[in-house]
Amino acid sequence: MCEVYVKADPILYESRSRSLRIHGVVTTLRLENLFWDTLAEMAAGEGVSTNQLIATLHDEIVAFRGEVDNFASFLRVTCMRYRQLQAQPSEQRTTPAGAAEGGGGVGGGLALVGGAAR
Repeated sequence: MCEVYVKADPILYESRSRSLRIHGVVTTLRLENLFWDTLAEMAAGEGVSTNQLIATLHDEIVAFRGEVDNFASFLRVTCMRYRQLQAQPSEQRTTPAGAAEGGGGVGGGLALVGGAAR
């Protein structure tokens, strides 16, 4: 079982830092390449740049929960939830109505905009 995971290309779990501007403030995020790739895929699905998607996600989490303690972890979880939603058959993908109340399960707490988990 573990061979599937341990044989992954090391480039996927190599970390990369990226500077971006959120509301005029330059910040640096450090994520593994696989997460950057997933964010780029999500952004393409929304028709925006990766930086624009990240700024939107930041605005949405701050509006919903207030300041976020660990934004990089939030982005990792967002990517995982996006992948979970992508793995579901399209007829099972729905906007999680109960998610706003902090419901568990796939998509809980995320809105779906254009098919991308947010």
